[in-house]
Amino acid sequence: MGSTILDHFRSYSWLKRTFLVIAACTFLSSSFLFLTPPGEYIREYLAKTVITTQHRDWAWIFVGAQRRDQLVLEMQNLTEVNSVEKQDLRAVQFNKNRPLDSLVKVEDISGQFWKGKKMYVYDPRTIRVVVPDKQGEGERITSMVQRTGAVAGVNGGGFNDPDGLGNGFAPIGAIMSGGNILYTDQEGSIAQHIVGFTKEGTLIIGKYTINELIKLGVSDAVSFYPRVIANGKPLITSGDGGWGRAPRTAVGQKADGTVIFIVIDGRQAHSVGATLKEVQDLFLQDGVINAGFLDGGASSEMVYNDALITKPSSRYGERRLPSAFLVFDHPEQVKVKNVWEGLTTIDPGGAYDHPEFLKEQADKKANQPKATPTPKATPTPTTSIKPDSSSEPGKNGASHSPGGTENGSSKPSPSVKPEVSPTAPANPGPSEGTGNGNTGTGSSSPGASAPSKPSPTTIPTTSPVQSSNGNGASPTPSAAPTKAN
Repeated sequence: MGSTILDHFRSYSWLKRTFLVIAACTFLSSSFLFLTPPGEYIREYLAKTVITTQHRDWAWIFVGAQRRDQLVLEMQNLTEVNSVEKQDLRAVQFNKNRPLDSLVKVEDISGQFWKGKKMYVYDPRTIRVVVPDKQGEGERITSMVQRTGAVAGVNGGGFNDPDGLGNGFAPIGAIMSGGNILYTDQEGSIAQHIVGFTKEGTLIIGKYTINELIKLGVSDAVSFYPRVIANGKPLITSGDGGWGRAPRTAVGQKADGTVIFIVIDGRQAHSVGATLKEVQDLFLQDGVINAGFLDGGASSEMVYNDALITKPSSRYGERRLPSAFLVFDHPEQVKVKNVWEGLTTIDPGGAYDHPEFLKEQADKKANQPKATPTPKATPTPTTSIKPDSSSEPGKNGASHSPGGTENGSSKPSPSVKPEVSPTAPANPGPSEGTGNGNTGTGSSSPGASAPSKPSPTTIPTTSPVQSSNGNGASPTPSAAPTKAN
């Protein structure tokens, strides 16, 4: 009987056989994913990975809308819990016997599913937050490094990133540089997720108010999360951290003051991306006592000696960013201008004004095959009487239908411009990129027509540094869009 079925199958056309094989594979894989415990684990893992991109709504495909919302809430709650513990600033005892010429060292790192770079910075006082040089758009890290004469740099905090095509000029959270508050979207008494350094070089990670940061002597800081090591204790003790695999940027500090930046490539054939726990374990192997994440996704990148040494996942290469941690030979000589000073609203940009995206769409339009005009009919000599002109269907046989052209091809209808709302950062947190955010960013390509301009970010008019008896808390972190471009 088995032979009869096989002979019957072979008698089908190749198209019919293909459809049957696809149907059988679909049935078997669906049964495995939805009816077995391993399948459920895989579906949740895929859902968590999607949640950390700019398209977390699509996670319902794997687990349903209700479970997706539960997973988002669980991830946000864990981030909040892990950010509460205050750091023991006495835990870092700086090694003052280092050679003066020992500034940074960069190494290749890799795992089963990823490749990346690790950079050791031996004097944390050489690290500064740098921001764009002009208003209206962010700046690529290679440009920041070359402009300021820095030795190296990595991406910093999250930002509002509509469609994964934001201009990098609408930060989320706080930005401090050289002891000055360059930007904050919260009052001074409201705690925010902070990654920063004190004047002495101690890495600060967790939830702090602007007022607390000033009292602690924090000089350079940005906003992002999650925290993964606090006072020597790993915070991910089971599972993989819950955010799937993605491009990552993270920072940690050893007890001797050495700072370690890690950048993992992701969303590419050579490197899928790392989990939070994998990065945490890398830090633990180096004896790191405090560590957390910076914007990830398409924003993740490292620059060293004026060259981009990682491979961002954005299809447009390096992204424009609102902040970066740069390393300098002479940090005391660095002057960082506040490009947000005096602004009350900030346009985050988007598909409607992204230069590379607009050029891409223009090239696609230019390369579209042109409609072939209807050939003119060759008149045949005849002695018959010419018809009355009022009854001619059209000159040379081409009819003039409504909306048509003289060559018979119809005019395309104008495309409707979709409305675009600003999204969360590229990849903070599960924003990867917010960004970020969690940062291509993994986002699908917007339509060819340019969307309408998104609403600008409004900057609070309240002074960021003020005392208050309120117990305000920062808004619940949202998953990032960086960016998956």
